[in-house]
Amino acid sequence: MNKLLFGISGLPIGSNIKKINYASGIEYVKSVGLDAMELLFVRNVNVTDKNKDEILKAKQNSNIYLSAHGSHYINLNADEYEKQEQSIQRLKAAILGLEKVRGRSLVFHPGFYLNKSKTESYNTIKQNLLKLPQGPIDLRLETTGKGTQFGTLEELVSICREVASCKLCIDFAHIHARSKGSLKNYKDFDNILKYISDNLGGSALKDMHIHMGGIKYGEKGEIRHLPLLESDFNYTACLKALKEYAVTGCVIAEGPLVEADALLLKKAYEKL
Repeated sequence: MNKLLFGISGLPIGSNIKKINYASGIEYVKSVGLDAMELLFVRNVNVTDKNKDEILKAKQNSNIYLSAHGSHYINLNADEYEKQEQSIQRLKAAILGLEKVRGRSLVFHPGFYLNKSKTESYNTIKQNLLKLPQGPIDLRLETTGKGTQFGTLEELVSICREVASCKLCIDFAHIHARSKGSLKNYKDFDNILKYISDNLGGSALKDMHIHMGGIKYGEKGEIRHLPLLESDFNYTACLKALKEYAVTGCVIAEGPLVEADALLLKKAYEKL
């Protein structure tokens, strides 16, 4: 990939299409000038043998980058071994679903610390990630927004160094929320990109998957997503850092306004 693409999480909300689905949503996203869509497998894998062909056709006709967000019911560090195995099976099902439409990246939250130490949690999650297949789908570990969740930048970079099938999904809003609003200016975003480059190599910045959006947070971190312009997230500084580092890959806008915020980000980036 030789540029930075911009897209949305889930279906667009402003299309006025009465029976919008992934296929018609992809066509609409392309028509308004966006480049990507992240399918939502958060409750179930909703790409099936019945709808895969129309989704794939829309993807190919529109030249859209497809990713997917895995189940919210994943915890590779669950207390019960059975629940860890169930999480692995959910991820395998999501991989198969995304393969049906020739998607690229599966994004997911690896798990929670629960009552385990961070070291024990790290080792358990790493061992479970090693059980997942290595193939055409990139497994993207997402930085998380609450202190109870495994998924700091440092943890995930370390995992990616040790597990060949894993790559990063940098959710800047989550990092901002987890640290109670620490991403304030260009230098804060510069530090993140430099850390990735220093530890994973410059090639990691040429194949990034990024989540960006407004977010409300409190003492425990993330509360909920907000429209970009209703939040304190400094998206301009973030985009400037991405441009200065010549980052390529995909930026997915999350939040209640989806395509409006994605277009805001794309236009702001193009003006830099």
